[in-house]
Amino acid sequence: MEEPQSLRSLFSSAKDDKTSLESRGDTNTETYRDLVNATITKFKECQRQVGIVSLFSSNESLDDLSTGDIQYMTLEYHLAELTQRAATSDREAVLRQALEQYEKFLTRLDEYELLSGGDKRLFVQYMANPTTFTLAPTSDAAARRDIKVRRFREEKELKQKLEYLSRNEASLQSDDDDTRRLYLAELLLYTHQTFQALDLLMQELEMLSMMRNAPPPIQAPPDDPRQRSSLGGANYSDRVDPSLSQLLNGGRNGPILNSRGKPMQPFTLLDRRQQLQQGVFRSGHNLPTMTIDEYLDEEKRRGNVVQGGEQSGIIAEIDPDDHDAVDKETMKARNWDEYVEANPKGSGNTLNRG
Repeated sequence: MEEPQSLRSLFSSAKDDKTSLESRGDTNTETYRDLVNATITKFKECQRQVGIVSLFSSNESLDDLSTGDIQYMTLEYHLAELTQRAATSDREAVLRQALEQYEKFLTRLDEYELLSGGDKRLFVQYMANPTTFTLAPTSDAAARRDIKVRRFREEKELKQKLEYLSRNEASLQSDDDDTRRLYLAELLLYTHQTFQALDLLMQELEMLSMMRNAPPPIQAPPDDPRQRSSLGGANYSDRVDPSLSQLLNGGRNGPILNSRGKPMQPFTLLDRRQQLQQGVFRSGHNLPTMTIDEYLDEEKRRGNVVQGGEQSGIIAEIDPDDHDAVDKETMKARNWDEYVEANPKGSGNTLNRG
């Protein structure tokens, strides 16, 4: 079916805009984002016109397509690439839109039996479980490197073939077979790049999912004046009271400025002479900063005070009104006196007797 002339010119203009975007370096500017959105709009309009005239059908074969219609099979590929460049706060939604376009692109090629044996297996693997799709297992670095090298060589060969046909595009206008080969070579290259893009998109989606489901950060424990840096580190101190230098610095510790001169904590500019004068009548040792009870409470909080312990050395007082307990204690004392009387001190040590 002959496509409207407006479709041909619009598709050519959209491709030219996409090519110019790839050579721009101002990817973070508002102008670049506007051009990306405008180019996406052009490709979507081409996609709409293709759907209106029913250019492609699952009941057709490649032989049923005219040479000029084959180039429009790349519409979804171009849209997928541009969608990834769109500026949005929801990166995951953008990636899923790109995946949808890539799937449409591969599905159409599969319907027209344009996928090679290897690409067909990759497509079946992807459609079976998109979330686990990968060109090579991430756990096997050697296998992944070999596959990347092989696919790089294949892509290089496809680009060289497409570049050769593109250079002679002017002379191909009169030769329908050569023009057809040019479009098919373009589809082969884009198919190769699509599977690489699917591999990378799945990895990025997995990372975004992990970040979204990550547990909230653990709250840091209350500051302890004995903990200068990390717990148990080289600068850790068991002292509860701050040092003299820390008292002079208002209880703060560490450098005031970093290497670039940026303040790292609040500070007050003081005259060094005035500071020394204030320290003349200061005690030569650190004065108490807490009472004994406060110190013991702090040590108990940190688990440094052993509570409970052995109670066997403490003799319980006997209630004089408890006659059974008094009789029992009297009999115990009497038995002990009889035992001591029957066994004088040293009577059991017969080793050194003469």
